[in-house]
Amino acid sequence: MTQGKVDVLLGLQWGDEGKGKVVDVLTPKYDVIARFQGGPNAGHTLEFNGEKYVLRSIPSGIFQGGKVNIIGNGVVLAPDLFMDEAKDLEKSGHDLKSRLYISKKAHLIMPTHRVLDAAIEASKGKNKVGTTGKGIGPTYSDKIARTGLRVGDILENFEEKYAAHKARHEETLRAMNYTDYDITEVEKKWLEGIEYIKQFTLVDSEHVINKMLKSGKSMLCEGAQGTMLDVDFGSYPFVTSSNTICAGACTGLGLGPNKIGEVYGIMKAYCTRVGAGPFPTELFDETGQKMRDIGHEYGAVTGRERRCGWIDLVALRYSIMVNGVTKLIMMKSDVLDTFPTIKACVAYKVNGVETPDFPYSIEKGIEPVYKELKGWQTDMTKYTSEDQFPQEFKDYIKFLEEQLETPITIISIGPDREQTIERK
Repeated sequence: MTQGKVDVLLGLQWGDEGKGKVVDVLTPKYDVIARFQGGPNAGHTLEFNGEKYVLRSIPSGIFQGGKVNIIGNGVVLAPDLFMDEAKDLEKSGHDLKSRLYISKKAHLIMPTHRVLDAAIEASKGKNKVGTTGKGIGPTYSDKIARTGLRVGDILENFEEKYAAHKARHEETLRAMNYTDYDITEVEKKWLEGIEYIKQFTLVDSEHVINKMLKSGKSMLCEGAQGTMLDVDFGSYPFVTSSNTICAGACTGLGLGPNKIGEVYGIMKAYCTRVGAGPFPTELFDETGQKMRDIGHEYGAVTGRERRCGWIDLVALRYSIMVNGVTKLIMMKSDVLDTFPTIKACVAYKVNGVETPDFPYSIEKGIEPVYKELKGWQTDMTKYTSEDQFPQEFKDYIKFLEEQLETPITIISIGPDREQTIERK
């Protein structure tokens, strides 16, 4: 029997690259879609048939009938938020319970994790990371400290386990002098979420996944956030709490590295970032505001305004390297349709010395070195083929492929599923 293939799809910038839409577009080619890391701070937005959906924990393949969707062990799951998300999808006619599997080894985000998140951020004063307050960091901290609560724990002696974990968190909060909180209502809904999760198929996902592959099935692994938010390789400490890179698919699903085939890297035609942290190509002028407005750059889950800037090829080359990207997907190309000049950062000046390499820290002393290209100033949103692209846009694509030494195989020219052009 032919071994099934595993491809990985992940963001190459600071998240919000448009992964949800691409997973939805690529899903017909796969039997299984699996999410391998992150928590409900990820908002994967999909638009089709005049409807808009925002997915937080559920893989973006859920809209394509007959596909198996898996929430892997590397994900941290908030039962109450998951319940809301799943019930909304069920209301719109999507059958989840027969098609969505949840790993027993995924860790649970407790109500007290959210309080700890707020307490830790408050204690940092001016040095806040800008978390979404969803309790994700403290949940991963517990996981690494070997004190976490997992989905599999809900099947036996759960009340006892939960009480012990909650008491430990409350002790920590008292030690931090953070006592002005009330989780009564949140906890009630959270426990409802626990009961709701029991209605799903809870699995040892590593066995399920590898058996599926052995039987010849194909799988797409979906990452959350972006490479520059990876806890090891991102702009630390302004990062997320998990490994967002391709290697995270191995640890977050129980896959051997030799199983991975294509690595799809998603990027915007420009760059955005949410929350605090360094951003070398950020624009503080009208150009940045124009990008934000045209691109509707506001967080799908948080509503937070995204910071905008020109594409950063130094960071992208680095992301492509650490992920082993084989194919690039460029999103939101249409946002730049009206700009007379497009800029791309090709190198950094670090304390006055020019370098093409991404440095240890980008917090201070970084000056982007730009190359200017002529804008295409054409509305591309109705195009259906790359043959229709204006020459200036073709030049932009060619320039990026040369700089990044990786082919751009898919180009998005609008939010709808149909506004996606696969290049020959």
